[in-house]
Amino acid sequence: MSAIAVDALEILRRRRAEFVEFVLALARAESPSTAPASQGEARALVEEALGGLGLDVRRIAGVEYGDHVLGSPDGTDPGQLLLGHLDTVWPLGTLDTMPAEVDGDRLRGPGVFDMKGGLAVGVFALRALEELAVSPAVPTGFLVTAEEEIGSPESEPLIVDLARRVKRVYVLEPALGETGRIKTRRKGVGHFRVTVTGVSSHAGLAPQAGASAISELARLIRSLTALTDYERGVTVNVGVIEGGTRANVVAERATAEVDVRVRSVADARRVESEIAALTPSDERTTIEVVGAVDRDPLERTPRNQALWEEAAAIGRAIGVELTEGESGGASDGNFTSAYTATLDGLGAVGDGAHAAHEFLYVDRTIERAAILAGLLALPA
Repeated sequence: MSAIAVDALEILRRRRAEFVEFVLALARAESPSTAPASQGEARALVEEALGGLGLDVRRIAGVEYGDHVLGSPDGTDPGQLLLGHLDTVWPLGTLDTMPAEVDGDRLRGPGVFDMKGGLAVGVFALRALEELAVSPAVPTGFLVTAEEEIGSPESEPLIVDLARRVKRVYVLEPALGETGRIKTRRKGVGHFRVTVTGVSSHAGLAPQAGASAISELARLIRSLTALTDYERGVTVNVGVIEGGTRANVVAERATAEVDVRVRSVADARRVESEIAALTPSDERTTIEVVGAVDRDPLERTPRNQALWEEAAAIGRAIGVELTEGESGGASDGNFTSAYTATLDGLGAVGDGAHAAHEFLYVDRTIERAAILAGLLALPA
């Protein structure tokens, strides 16, 4: 596999200009998650690229969000999967102030790092194998979703169904930091809404007749934040609170929006249980908890680590010393890791995801495509 990566890198360096033009075309086809009608041009570019690789391209209709694209080996179920998304966080019109352009080795623009550069990595890894006349040892599928940036509310069942059936998944999310670390661990993410209902009354005439939802929520917030354990990688953040109507009214209702991040599945279940078990100190108040850790962590499982070790060995063969790291955010790789070997962060090397300085390094990102070509050639 290392020899294949070496040969692939030579091909990809020759095709550097073609790689750049493909990323620029994708970036100039604005495709925000929340404007699915705008995604047609980016989707057409992806469909054309996958069809040109001989894949059977199928569009899977979204409901509230955009359509997804699945490229499958003709007449065969995929045994391994490339996974990416075409949506970005950038609203329509961002190109007016943040143009997609090349500055030396840096390619800038909305979505180039997260993750249109990653889509190019997947496409060009397959193109390099095609030029080498090397067929992946395991039939390869390519799924490109349309709403990952808002939590994959519609594509999750599709992703999970494919993950249950393939031997491994390569996630084309950007590498971690400018050093380009592979993401071998991602935290699980959950969202909870805690609502307290109390008894309203006049704060001046009959304060004792009331049971303040705000006071009860304040006590609960202390209990919630006490669940944070930095050594275990558990964070519980109360990010939004709302409640009450007027200063002279004992509040009848108050809510808190809570973000939870966990490093292990065991901690996910524990924190869910502890939040669900919150009880009021004033029996006149009630507590309602809605939510869960809806993306379990991507853990360093033995099968995931085996893929990481293969990637590191292939990297060394082409002169790239890969390192691994942990991301505090989740990706669709969190879904797949529960069912099959998953390696994340195989996309662009650069910086500025969701930020105005977003960019990728062209040459280092091309190296990732060569490493991916070697991984795709791994036997089952």
